[in-house]
Amino acid sequence: MTAADDSPRGLRARTRALVERPLFGRVVMALIVINAITLGLETSEQAMTVAGTFLVTLDRAILGVFVAELVLRIFAYGWRFFTQPWSLFDFFVVGIALVPATEGLSVLRALRILRVLRMISVVPSLRRVVGALVSALPGMGSIVLLLGLVFYVFSVMATKLFGDTFPQWFGSIGGSAYSLFQIMTLESWSMGIVRPVMEVYPFAWAFFVPFILVTSFAVLNLFIGIMVNAMQSEHEEMAQADREAIHEETAALHSELKALRGDIGELRAALETGEIRKSGR
Repeated sequence: MTAADDSPRGLRARTRALVERPLFGRVVMALIVINAITLGLETSEQAMTVAGTFLVTLDRAILGVFVAELVLRIFAYGWRFFTQPWSLFDFFVVGIALVPATEGLSVLRALRILRVLRMISVVPSLRRVVGALVSALPGMGSIVLLLGLVFYVFSVMATKLFGDTFPQWFGSIGGSAYSLFQIMTLESWSMGIVRPVMEVYPFAWAFFVPFILVTSFAVLNLFIGIMVNAMQSEHEEMAQADREAIHEETAALHSELKALRGDIGELRAALETGEIRKSGR
C-alpha cells in the first residue's frame, strides 16, 4: 500500500468506491426490507410476546447499520453529501429514529416506519418516479387552484339550494365542500346523497351531474395527463443522458483507435526504414 493510499484523500476515494458498489446498495435494500417486516411485527401483540426481545434487538442493530452507512457516505462525499436531496432525505429519516421517544414525543415511535421510505432513494426506478412527480408539481398547482375555484362555486350554490332541507350535508360551505368531495370520489354519491336530495328537489341532478363531469372526468384526468407527461419527460431525459454517455464512450474509443493506428503506422515506418538500411549495407 502506497503513501497516497494511506492519505485521507486516498481513504475517502476507497470509501466512495465502497458505498457506490452495487453489492453495498443491495445489502442496504435488503436491510430496509427486513426492517420494514420487523417494524410491522412489532405492532402484533402475539409476535411481541413470542419474539419481542429479538425484534427490538434486530431493529436497533439495523438502525446501527444505517447510521454507520450514513457516516461512511458523509466521509466519502464530504460537504457534497448535504447538497444531494436524497442524501438529506436519508439523513432526516435515520435522524428521526435516533431521537428518544418520550411520552411527549411518542409519535416518534410511529415515525420509525419512515425508514422504509429509504427504498425510494436506493432503487433508481423509484427515484425517477418521485422526480417526475416533483417536476409535475407546478402544473398540478394550477389544476389544484382550478379545482378549488370549482369547489368553492359549487359549495356556495349547494349551501343556498339544499342547506335548509339537508343541513347535515349542505348546512355550511365547509359541509357542502366535504359532501361534494365525497360525490367527486363517487363514494356512495347516488344512493347516499343525490337520490335523497332528488326526492325533495327532482331537478337536483342538473346540479350534481355537471359537477361530476367537471371534477371527476375532466379536472382529475388533467392530473393524470400531467403525471404521464412528466414521466415521459423524465424517461426522455434519462434516455438522452444514456445516449450522450454512449456517444462519449464511442468518441473516446475512436480517439484511442486513431492513436493506436498512428502508433502502428510509426512502428511500421520504423521497421521499413530499418530494413532499407540493412539492405543498403
